[in-house]
Amino acid sequence: MSDTYFVTGALGCIGAWVVKHLVERGDRPVVFDLGGDPRRIRDVLGENGLAKVQFVAGDITDLEACKRAVAACQPRAIVHLAGLQVPFCRQDPALGARVNVLGTIHVFEAALAAGVRRIAYASSAAVFGPSEDDGTAVAESTQQAPVTHYGVYKQANEGTARIYWLEKKLASVGLRPLTVYGVGRDQGLTSGPTTAMKAAVLGRPFHIGFSGPTDFHYVADTAAAFVACADGGPDGALLYNLHGDTVDVADVVRTIEAECPTALGRITIGGPRIPIPPLLDGRAFARDYPQVPHTGLAAGIRDTIARFRKLYAQGGLDVRDLPAK
Repeated sequence: MSDTYFVTGALGCIGAWVVKHLVERGDRPVVFDLGGDPRRIRDVLGENGLAKVQFVAGDITDLEACKRAVAACQPRAIVHLAGLQVPFCRQDPALGARVNVLGTIHVFEAALAAGVRRIAYASSAAVFGPSEDDGTAVAESTQQAPVTHYGVYKQANEGTARIYWLEKKLASVGLRPLTVYGVGRDQGLTSGPTTAMKAAVLGRPFHIGFSGPTDFHYVADTAAAFVACADGGPDGALLYNLHGDTVDVADVVRTIEAECPTALGRITIGGPRIPIPPLLDGRAFARDYPQVPHTGLAAGIRDTIARFRKLYAQGGLDVRDLPAK
């Protein structure tokens, strides 16, 4: 028997892979979004899989629309991924707050109104501030000092989730990934390495706009983590760091070049380090959700490049994130 899951932000990268995960195991995702291009879901799931997804048009900043949509589908749980990323929050902080903070409150209110008892939502490692980069892994309890509006909004959402548990006993899990990569990752502060993989497949040059080490997490694993948290686990307002592989961006470029030898010397790196600690302590999540897979960086890059090659061969590779020739 299949279960229904209400998914916000499913037209984005992680959301598309969450939908893929749910469809492939036989569940029914109900996608709540303003509408638009489902290309990321199509890219990872194909046309046949896309046909199994129910789309509900609605605005996360509209409380009544959220309530109606959740009540109509009576989901087992909610996976809340809707949000504007760092560049968009920087450009329009008020809109960022409405979508990221007010939208999250609306999801919790809609869950309460419909009797849904569990939410898995996207927080971020952006809640932490810059580190000394001394090789120390950052734990969930590390002091927060975000340096972007986006990080502040995610910090607020973690507080919101805590209050809903304290006052209403609405259980939630917030996950803090850092640099997610894979097919569909074409926007945001840390999307450059994925776009570089796409450029390598096309034989085009690309410049990654940040340098230094960061914590890379393969998107298929990220999606599996959200679904696992929506399925169950400890009660409360839980928070977990997601750890993948902490490596320097230069090492990622070398791995891309090994998979695409024609890219040798055509992917460049420049710009400051990401102002977030590069090594996240993921032991708590691994302890509580041991079934979630970990894909090593080399394997994740290999799979991403293979998927880009397949999309290119089919004439369906989107290149809007690449600079004009």
